[in-house]
Amino acid sequence: MYLLTVDRETNTDSKIKLGLRPNINQFLILVLVNAFVGSMIGLEQTVVPLIGVEDFGIQSNALVVSFIASFGLIKAILNLFAGKLSDRWSRKNVLILGWIFGIPVPIILLIAPDWNWVIVANVFLGINQGLAWSMTVNMKIDLVGKEKRGFALGFNEFSGYFSVAIVGIITGYLAATYGLKPYPFYLGIVFAVAGLLISWLIVKDTKKFTILELKNHERDNPEQRGSETGSNENTSDGSLSFVKVFFETSWKNRSLLAISQAGLVNNLIFGVSWGLFTIYFSSYALNAADIGILKALHPGIWGVLQLVTGLLSDRIGRKILIFPGMFTQAIGIWVILYSNEYYGWITGMSLLGVGTAMVYPTLLAAISDISHPNWRATSLGVYRFWRDIGFVFGAVGIGFIADMINMFTAIQIVAWMGIASGIVVMLLMKETKTNLRRSKI
Repeated sequence: MYLLTVDRETNTDSKIKLGLRPNINQFLILVLVNAFVGSMIGLEQTVVPLIGVEDFGIQSNALVVSFIASFGLIKAILNLFAGKLSDRWSRKNVLILGWIFGIPVPIILLIAPDWNWVIVANVFLGINQGLAWSMTVNMKIDLVGKEKRGFALGFNEFSGYFSVAIVGIITGYLAATYGLKPYPFYLGIVFAVAGLLISWLIVKDTKKFTILELKNHERDNPEQRGSETGSNENTSDGSLSFVKVFFETSWKNRSLLAISQAGLVNNLIFGVSWGLFTIYFSSYALNAADIGILKALHPGIWGVLQLVTGLLSDRIGRKILIFPGMFTQAIGIWVILYSNEYYGWITGMSLLGVGTAMVYPTLLAAISDISHPNWRATSLGVYRFWRDIGFVFGAVGIGFIADMINMFTAIQIVAWMGIASGIVVMLLMKETKTNLRRSKI
């Protein structure tokens, strides 16, 4: 792997420094890129489930949210291999490839004559998100080094999910005013082209920063193991194969196991919010604009608060935010279910956003704390694989329960899963942020 072979030119470049301040320009460019990545999801938040119900007359809850399952499955698989691919082919090239697959998404949605086309469009969207979002995560981690991972990831996820919220509101308004098609999808074409051009022309690859961090890590920790004691294998040189990293992240390391299952349940909740909540709110005769506002509260509050929670996790630790965040999401779901009125739904969706903000960047930072720099991108990919499989369980599993029993019971089960996931984190996860001293950004 190239990370073990440091070329002389990179070694002698004294201008390369890890940290947010010396790399602020590229950091902010990546924030902008991820805003466009998130906008591609926001394009579907409000409009696509309504197209399934109103335009195509689909009655099955599971079938309506099947587009989320196709998206989540493909994104999960791409997450699994994106890190390894970027180690060999470069972060920037994988980022560009992700955007190439994003361009067809709004075009297919615009001309789709039946629901199968929507599912195909979300295969492309899954590739786009699996490659492009993964690279913005890895590239920001590369730039800032180990001290400000939580802050960097909070900023990354803020830009993505705040964009999901804003675009969800805009497309809801356009749909309520002008119809479900075509205007929302014209925006999508602009997002995809802009993301591709910025990634191609302005973004710089971060290989040299990864190499520098690896050198620093091996200098400062010559005998440190590559992971926690969940595995018996010494990984001080970071030379783990893909299969070993997969099992280390998924099972052998108990902290990584707890983190991965929390990520899965978190995105299961997001998948239900994305798909079933749209149908749930529309059953109360809300129009697309009102639904768009309600749906935007979850990713909007989640996105903004990550600016605080990511930095907070650098100072007080990861675990102390993760399990209360899972509990808060469950409480938000119960508030939504038992309110039966608009202001109660606002409160519930807001709590859902607060809980997700506590969890989302913190889980990514915790993975980065544990994994060796040489296989960190692969470990992040394995975590993101399990996390995004949650979309599939949320769409297929919870959608099926809603069809077989009722939507209220299906969503109730999701709340209890959030509680159970938080308990698993409490019992299995060790604190991963070993240096909790305040440091300057």
